[in-house]
Amino acid sequence: MSEQATVSSHHADGSATVLRDDGVLVDVPATAVTEGGWRFLRPGQRVLVVRSADGAVRALLRPV
Repeated sequence: MSEQATVSSHHADGSATVLRDDGVLVDVPATAVTEGGWRFLRPGQRVLVVRSADGAVRALLRPV
């Protein structure tokens, strides 16, 4: 499952917080940011949030 979101903040530990299009803030672990190949995220940047079957954020990708 995937959904589009906007980066709210990028944290020093490599994790991030994104704002889904429905207005819900989602914490993204550093491993999911790294999985998408990001070195740095900037607030306002659009991303694609990929979740596993259990709902955990698995990757943060560039939107298509």
